[in-house]
Amino acid sequence: MNALFTILAVLVVIAAVLLIIVVLLQNGKGGGMASNFVAGNQTFGVRQTADILEKITWGLVSFIIVLSIISSFTTGTSGTGIDVTDRIENAEAEELPAFPTAPVSQDAPSTEVPAE
Repeated sequence: MNALFTILAVLVVIAAVLLIIVVLLQNGKGGGMASNFVAGNQTFGVRQTADILEKITWGLVSFIIVLSIISSFTTGTSGTGIDVTDRIENAEAEELPAFPTAPVSQDAPSTEVPAE
C-alpha cells in the first residue's frame, strides 16, 4: 500500500507541474507567454490553441482530483490498530489521574509591606 501511495503522489506532483506550465502558456488579459510561441499559433490557429490548452487544463485538474481521491482511500487506518471510538467510549470507565497541586509552604515570606 505504501508503494501505491508513493506512485500516486509522484503522479500528482507531475500533473501539478504540467498544469502550471499549461496555465502559463494560456493567453491572459496581458498576452501571456502564449504570444511567444508564434509557430504554434500559426499552425493550429489562435482559437484552436486556446481550446486545446483549456481542454488540457481541465483534463489535468480532473486527473489530480481523481488521483487525490484514490490516494485518500489507499491511506486507510486499518493497519494501525487504533480504534478511536473504542478509546472514547472506554475513557469514562478509566479513572483519570489526579492533577498535582502546588505545594503550600508555611514558611513562605510575607508579602505585606512593613509599616513605617
